[in-house]
Amino acid sequence: MRPLRVAMIGLGAIGSGVLTLLREDATLQFERVVVHAGSLGRAADWLAGHGLLHTQAASGLDLQAGRPDIVVECAGHAAIEEHLLPALAQGVPCVVTSVGALATPGLPERLDVAARAGGTQVQLVPGAVGAIDALAAARLGGLDRVCYRGRKPPLAWRGTPAEQRVDLAALSSEALIFEGSAREAATLYPKNANVAATLALAGLGLDRTQVRLFADPAVQQNVHQIEAEGAFGSLELTLRCKTLPANPKTSALVVYSVARALRNRVQPFSI
Repeated sequence: MRPLRVAMIGLGAIGSGVLTLLREDATLQFERVVVHAGSLGRAADWLAGHGLLHTQAASGLDLQAGRPDIVVECAGHAAIEEHLLPALAQGVPCVVTSVGALATPGLPERLDVAARAGGTQVQLVPGAVGAIDALAAARLGGLDRVCYRGRKPPLAWRGTPAEQRVDLAALSSEALIFEGSAREAATLYPKNANVAATLALAGLGLDRTQVRLFADPAVQQNVHQIEAEGAFGSLELTLRCKTLPANPKTSALVVYSVARALRNRVQPFSI
């Protein structure tokens, strides 16, 4: 089997983390990194400095020149619109990490139409959360309730509406900064609520999944708590995820989740 040709959209904390983790995997060949924001020159220097000498930094995804086997999005909503929709329509399978973007009305349907037109598939990676397989299976039998509680250190909520609710730097105890649906959470906290959107899309949907978000000075990691009930029984799961050094909003498990999705494309056994 020849190596899988991969195009990566984004060279931020997640994209660079995936490339670093998989650069010595002979079954994967990263051909192109589309730099969605920032300098092409700096991106090219980063690729060369990390031994990715045959990977090109580019400002756009040219599907005619060196068509990839798969496109991986690690750059947010705008990248899905600009790059993934055209790629899917032309038959190239895609992986989405910014699952929270799918809370945007109409975007899941547009992805569905594009994938059908191209006869291919878009995959949403679990990212920082577990139990996605159990929720998706339980939905077939009937789910009654899915609740997600996300807890992060206060400064991980900088640059979000939480700053208007509490003084993040002065918190001495936990503060509830959001309570509502997964759709509302993903809309208000697009860089923090990918987990809520992923759980919702696997289970009861964006409007029926309950979400509570906390800024908590007592935690040093991102804590994800999931509860679900239905015909299958009940589920309780807590994950305490270390964050990426380059971005405290993002759990390191996201990088491993993307790497797993790519390796599953080429390994004899997939789980």
